[in-house]
Amino acid sequence: MSRFELKLPQMGESVAEATLTSWLKEVGDTIEMDEAVFEIATDKVDSEVPSEVDGILVEKLFDVDAIVKVGQIVAIIETDSDSSEPVAADYSRQLGEVSQRHTEAAEETVNKAKEAVADEVVMNYSGGERFYSPLVRNIARQEGISLADLDRIQGSGSEGRVTKNDILEYIAAGKSHTGQVVTKTPVPEKGGGDNKIVGEVKTVPVPVNEDTVSEGERPRPDNGDEYIPLNRMGKLIAHHMVASVATSAHVQSFVEVDVTNIVNWRSRVKEGFEKREGGKLTFTPIFLEAVAIALKKFPMINISLEGDTIIKKKNINIGMAAALPDGNLIVPVIKNADQLNLVGMAKAVNDLAKRARSNALKPDEVMDGTYTVTNVGTFGSVFGTPIINQPQVGILALGAIRKEPAVIETKEGDFIGIRSKMYLSHSYDHRVVNGALGGMFVKAVADYLEAWDVNREI
Repeated sequence: MSRFELKLPQMGESVAEATLTSWLKEVGDTIEMDEAVFEIATDKVDSEVPSEVDGILVEKLFDVDAIVKVGQIVAIIETDSDSSEPVAADYSRQLGEVSQRHTEAAEETVNKAKEAVADEVVMNYSGGERFYSPLVRNIARQEGISLADLDRIQGSGSEGRVTKNDILEYIAAGKSHTGQVVTKTPVPEKGGGDNKIVGEVKTVPVPVNEDTVSEGERPRPDNGDEYIPLNRMGKLIAHHMVASVATSAHVQSFVEVDVTNIVNWRSRVKEGFEKREGGKLTFTPIFLEAVAIALKKFPMINISLEGDTIIKKKNINIGMAAALPDGNLIVPVIKNADQLNLVGMAKAVNDLAKRARSNALKPDEVMDGTYTVTNVGTFGSVFGTPIINQPQVGILALGAIRKEPAVIETKEGDFIGIRSKMYLSHSYDHRVVNGALGGMFVKAVADYLEAWDVNREI
């Protein structure tokens, strides 16, 4: 018998840690290779972590809601094989090392926070220093939550640590809390021989304002209504949408596009494409190709705003909003979209959409987008006014393609004919994108689509 260390795998070059959201197996359970053992979450995506071996789960090294760094050991699996990675017999020592790593990481985080923002650090329950994760601090900063407000949040994480869910629930409840508030009173320093006073955190009751009680805490009349709490992703989406509207000055431009040539061309080539490439040719990669070309033509749409500084992006990374089975949305990103031909774009679209529906996206695949496209026409909408995906400055909604009577201009005169048409809706941040630029960009996308070569090969 041997033991295998199941570690948190690398989930993308920009992801260093994740929150363990649930255990799918219990100690003593039999596990097969590639079977999911636990679930993790970043601020972008949820993922399952599978076992790399067959065996029995004998040790869980982290609790739910713990922050796990990439490469840390999360579970021990006992296997029949002698080739598995050995684990030291002294589990007490190993757990001590894990705890020490957590302590060192926490100390490093606190030190960095001290240097950057002095008021982001408060005293904790153990007499040391309470720190907030970068994500929690960022949410607090965006929402205008003061240090005093953070003190009101009773953390559900390890040693009272405020988790991402804690602060999102606090925001959803109207930035009020009915539990306890943190106050500071002098106490002897831990381990101090001269009883040096450094401070301690204790809790006192907070009066409840009935006008700010969260919906989940109000008495519910028995009138047959169904109360459905938001899940974790729903809370994140709600937070991002409200934050975006509060951050960007949203303006929209609309353009009607004649896509008859594209519809006819796709009907001609789609069967051969599917036989040759093994996947369907939808309209989405065609539209994304047009957007990528327009972004190269108008690079000041491919930017973000940080304070008073515009960041002009080198790469064109297009996010495409995809619907999940539970009704939520996720935005996988096609990196360097301008460097893909139409076949490569179609394969990337099909792959990301399929894995989005099966919750198999990696965290790195939903990060670093520079512009977003959402297809509201999939649900029959003629056009929409989408909310910008921060920190980007623009998002394009694709409306439904419909056959309509239209005036056709020819050398012989004008005629009425049946054409396939759709609307493009461009939402952009008016702080940095004026109406002329926003309008010219979406018009460039439309011009590219209307000029489609019906004889093009793929």
